[in-house]
Amino acid sequence: MDFAEVLRRLARPGLTGRVPQPGPPETGQRSPVSDATPSTPAAGRNGAPVAKKVPLPRTHHGDTVIDEYEWLRDKDDPEVIAYLEAQNAYTEEHTAQLAGLRADIFGEIKSRTKETDMSVPSRRGGFWYYGRTTEGKQYAAHCRCPIGDADDWTPPEVSETTPLSGEQVLLDANLEAQGHDFFSLGALSVSDDGNWLAYSTDVVGDERYTLRFKDLRTGELLPDVIADTAGGAVWSADGAHVFYQTVDEAWRPDTVWRHDIGAGTDDVKVFHEPDERYWVGMGSTRSDKYLMIAVGSKITSECYVLDTTDPTGEFRSVAPRVEGVEYTVEHAEIGGRDYFLIVHNEERDGVKYEDFAVDIAPVDDPSDRTEFIGHRRGVRVEDVDAFRDYLVLSYRADALPRVSIADLRRIDGMPVAEDFIEVAAAQELFSLGLAGNREWTTPRLRFGYGSFIEPSELFELEVTTGERILLKRQPVLGGYDPGDYVQTREWATAADGTQIPLSIVRHRDVAAPGTEGAAPAPLLIYGYGSYEASYDPGFSVSRLSMLDRGMVFVLAHVRGGGEMGRHWYETGKTLTKKNTFTDFVDSARHLVARGWTTPGQMVAEGGSAGGLLMGAVANLAPELFNGILASVPFVDALNSILDPSLPLTVIEWDEWGDPLHDPVVYEYMRSYTPYENVTAQPYPPILAQTSLNDTRVLFTEAAKWVARLQELSTSDNPILLKTEMSAGHGGVSGRYKQWEEASFEIAWILAQTGAYTAPAE
Repeated sequence: MDFAEVLRRLARPGLTGRVPQPGPPETGQRSPVSDATPSTPAAGRNGAPVAKKVPLPRTHHGDTVIDEYEWLRDKDDPEVIAYLEAQNAYTEEHTAQLAGLRADIFGEIKSRTKETDMSVPSRRGGFWYYGRTTEGKQYAAHCRCPIGDADDWTPPEVSETTPLSGEQVLLDANLEAQGHDFFSLGALSVSDDGNWLAYSTDVVGDERYTLRFKDLRTGELLPDVIADTAGGAVWSADGAHVFYQTVDEAWRPDTVWRHDIGAGTDDVKVFHEPDERYWVGMGSTRSDKYLMIAVGSKITSECYVLDTTDPTGEFRSVAPRVEGVEYTVEHAEIGGRDYFLIVHNEERDGVKYEDFAVDIAPVDDPSDRTEFIGHRRGVRVEDVDAFRDYLVLSYRADALPRVSIADLRRIDGMPVAEDFIEVAAAQELFSLGLAGNREWTTPRLRFGYGSFIEPSELFELEVTTGERILLKRQPVLGGYDPGDYVQTREWATAADGTQIPLSIVRHRDVAAPGTEGAAPAPLLIYGYGSYEASYDPGFSVSRLSMLDRGMVFVLAHVRGGGEMGRHWYETGKTLTKKNTFTDFVDSARHLVARGWTTPGQMVAEGGSAGGLLMGAVANLAPELFNGILASVPFVDALNSILDPSLPLTVIEWDEWGDPLHDPVVYEYMRSYTPYENVTAQPYPPILAQTSLNDTRVLFTEAAKWVARLQELSTSDNPILLKTEMSAGHGGVSGRYKQWEEASFEIAWILAQTGAYTAPAE
């Protein structure tokens, strides 16, 4: 990942770690941990496990709430584990009739996937780097081979089964994962001289990584081992130092350290951010001229730079942080001079650049800034990437990603906005972005392209001629034909008149409303709507198992996301957060009114902050859906955001508001947070999925929510909870396990939409 992407992600860290802590604020109470053998939870309506009630008061701003399920917070309590296991058994019982369908879907995913495969080699230094997957193995092996001709930029041909000349396996994740139920690779970073590998692993799912170092000349591991890191590693130019991050007790990356390879000396703290609102990121520019530290909250950021030839020197700030101003930095060389390109949202002449602009400034005086790419409302500038011969601007317009390129070789002097030529897209709906451009001097630019119906493609672009060279198309086995599917864009109207973009894909045999043979179809509507995250139309092998069974898939680009620019995000956060929920409901009603589907054939899905959306929608309009799938759902939002002792609550205040100190925010969140607003009404079937070791959204949230739903729902529809007992926020690890998980979800969705009917026993 290049540093511009690091900075962009820092600005939206998203829902983050929440580990069990003693009781909510102002009470300090919790249910005692018992060493006794836990009792089996009693069975309630429909045989669902019944969680015991332990009244626990929470008082804020004169409002006292009795939380009877807060005791489920302690995963060290055997009774909590027994309850989760009982819910797992209940879920398995209620989905057992789908076992055959799950097996079929797993077989379909497997049969469409090229299991033994190889990625397109990407050049870095004196080597081509690539990954290999092998049939029957869960994880990839990370490899490289030497470059034969330094002037030859054409990657070696992909050979799935035969090693390339001089091939070296840097790290086989299958070997690292042996003996572990879960495995995640964090850092995988090779020094500039190609001699050293820094890599980190997590075998629990809590995103605490152990950092190790390997001599690639001998294959030996150094005795240097660093536990509890944040996952990344950045080398100095001389290959003698590695920079890494650690987290505080609230799981916030807050400190950057320098480790001197093999020196046996204590690591040096080079940066620490004490303000709990800010995350810290570490990286380097693509030019390798500067090491960079980025500090970002949800609304404010600051960047520090250090010449890579002086790794033990002091980092300097590019621009001081100003509350409410975000910026990122990229290094560029134009006309033989070094500049910083600064993407920012400052206010100029009384106008807030909410969709960002780009300034340029000399490296030796970053305060001497000149506007480079001006601000255009509705055109959200996301990144600017610099290469020796090109500048690349990434932005969003009309709910789709865009990329424009300026060829510095053809420009006399400083480029202007008109010098950027947009990369054309062939489809109405698509995903597009730079991909795999590791080298500053690359003569061609790589970008990725895909859509709902076109498998992902990796191209090289000959900038001077516009020629596109297809390097690889995602293989889809079994005779896949994009012509069998249709993708379209529609716009739903919100109650306040706002137009909400919907991205729709279906099999061509499913007639669109208003055409001959049209009839309401089974439909899955997916939403997120937080953190300015954008969900673009992309290809999915597993989704084919739904489309081929006559289902329609819809992405609802609701407010709170970033698809329509910064204003779209600002009108779906803090005290306008309810727009996210009502946009989704209005989108679903639009689909029914148009004739795409009926409430009895529609399922809603979302995860993490999208799980909060699902919980809110279940309370607002349960009659609209015949199923709601919520993965790692942030459904106990108010309790979490009230407690600053929980990881990253403070940094989340810029996203949701501060209910601890602001009674207006408290009342607003109190009115929508899903767990607090479960009432006695007929809820549709609900499947909640969580992971025991998740540090971003605790398993507690889903467990409490399901307990209350099972208690209060007036319908006989099953409310199910499935907890992965050895996983984190991203769910299970390993591709075959992930296929099994996808098959489980898809089978449940198909059954709830009526696209599948289980055979009678």
